[in-house]
Amino acid sequence: MDKFDQEILDVLKENARTSVSSIAQRVSLSRSSVSERIKKLEQKRVIKGYQVLLSESQKSGVSVYFEIQHKCARCADLIPFIRKIPEVIKCQGITGDMDLLIFVSAPSMQRIHEIRESLDASDDIIKIKTHVVMSDWV
Repeated sequence: MDKFDQEILDVLKENARTSVSSIAQRVSLSRSSVSERIKKLEQKRVIKGYQVLLSESQKSGVSVYFEIQHKCARCADLIPFIRKIPEVIKCQGITGDMDLLIFVSAPSMQRIHEIRESLDASDDIIKIKTHVVMSDWV
């Protein structure tokens, strides 16, 4: 990844809907070059996707963070199990006494409870802490 790729990513982080023409102008490359670079960044999974962030008034459902402590040799050993849960938005390895931070968005607290129970039923998971998201400010 070179400085142009980084500049393209910076523009997309500001606004993922920025047109290729606008990006090309800002980074001083042709539109075709920017399009090709974006395509390669997507193929390499540097860009994993694009999302819509709703204002709090437009949201429904419940979002939580699960902190997970496990006894597997590697965090990656749990990922196939976690990927089976469609409500999981993000799963990250973290430092500290917990091993994974999982962000989940579900339609109801009942579904959050079901997900937590399925995680808790895993023999590899030692401890779970649940943090319910009450507000998004940034």
